[in-house]
Order: sequence, then structure tokens, then C-alpha cells
Amino acid sequence: MESLLQSPLLWMTVTLVCYEAGFWLHRRCKEPVLVPPMLISLTLLVSVLVCAQVDYMQYFQANQFIHFLLGTSTVALAVPLYQSLARLKAAALPLSLVLVIGSVLGAGVALGLAVLSQLSHTSVLAFATRAVTTPMALGIAEKIHAPLALASAIVIVSGLVGAIVAEPLLKFVKHDMAKGFALGIAAHGVGTARALQISPVAGAFAALGMSLNGILTALWLPTFVHWCFT
Repeated sequence: MESLLQSPLLWMTVTLVCYEAGFWLHRRCKEPVLVPPMLISLTLLVSVLVCAQVDYMQYFQANQFIHFLLGTSTVALAVPLYQSLARLKAAALPLSLVLVIGSVLGAGVALGLAVLSQLSHTSVLAFATRAVTTPMALGIAEKIHAPLALASAIVIVSGLVGAIVAEPLLKFVKHDMAKGFALGIAAHGVGTARALQISPVAGAFAALGMSLNGILTALWLPTFVHWCFT
């Protein structure tokens, strides 16, 4: 039994089954806006891991292949972005301004709230990674010595919350480019998935916002954290 619980194939299968089950339950429940399918999938997966008493690092090691695909799928989002290259050039200046503001506020607000809440030092460091997508967040977490499990959980939960909150906030925004870029910066991977449901243009600019925000944050955040918290 112990060898079965340590099998990478088992946890890859469990992950995929929980993912599909979450979307199936979401459709069966008439697709409630406040309960996205990823939240259902995550709840199912965490429940299985808790019942099986499997820690995060064991689960993470077993899903290295899925983690690799997560990075490659992020790169693949450049395809719809290339198709919207003309729009990107026309809006380069305002997008750059929004990117800088979003990067600073995304990480800065999370850090500030964590400090004001008097969380532990490691928890504060984990919250610093909140604003970027999971592969980049784990890389930043390693650099600033934040716990990988907590950083990953914070990124996923914040992405889900961001995608839920963005629905009513962006209701009156007319341009798909603006919707997508905002979703990509605020809710990274989950926001990009939601943007792709809106339109290919929204998905392309969500991918752009998520990628550039991750790169920019990775450039300044580790230095800022080491300067302020060490």
C-alpha cells in the first residue's frame, strides 16, 4: 500500500480525475459563477491528499510531468498573442503603464496585508509570490526561501478569487483586450483560462499580462524582499 501511495502514476491519475470531476460537477450544478470548476477540482484533490496523508512535496514530486506541461502551456499562449500583434503595438504604452502598476500593487498589497496581519516570517515571504503564475511563483519562492507548498496554495487560491471577483468588476468594460490584460495580471493562470472563454483576443492579452507580470515581478521582487526582510 505504501509503495502505491508513492507512485507518480497514481497521483497524476488522481489529479486528472479530480480536474475532470470538478468540471463535470460544475456543469451539473448549472455553472454557478461564484463556484468555478477549478475550485471544485481543488477541493476534491485536497480532500483526497488529506485522507491519504500525503504531504505536498510528495505530491509535487509525483506530478513533475504535469508541472513541466504547465510551463510549456504558458509559452504556447504566445500563439494567439502573435495573432493580435497589431493591437499590441497600438496599445503598447498604456499596457506598459498598467503592467508596472499591476506588478507593484499585486505583490505589494499582498505583502502589506501579510505584515499587518502579523503572520510568520515564512508566511509573509510566501504571500510575496501571490501575483504571478505558479511556475514563476515557485521559482521566486526558492530565491526568497519561502515555503513552496504555501506559495503554491496562495497562488492558486488568489487566482480563483481573482477570476471570481473580476467577473462583476469587468462587466462594464467593453474592450476584450483590456479585460484579458487585467485578468492575466490579477488572476494569472486561472484568469487566463477565464479570458479564453470570453474571446481569443481576451485570452491572448491575458497570456501577455500574466507572462510579462511574472517576468517583471521576478526581476524586482527577490531584491526587494531581501532588502526589507533580511
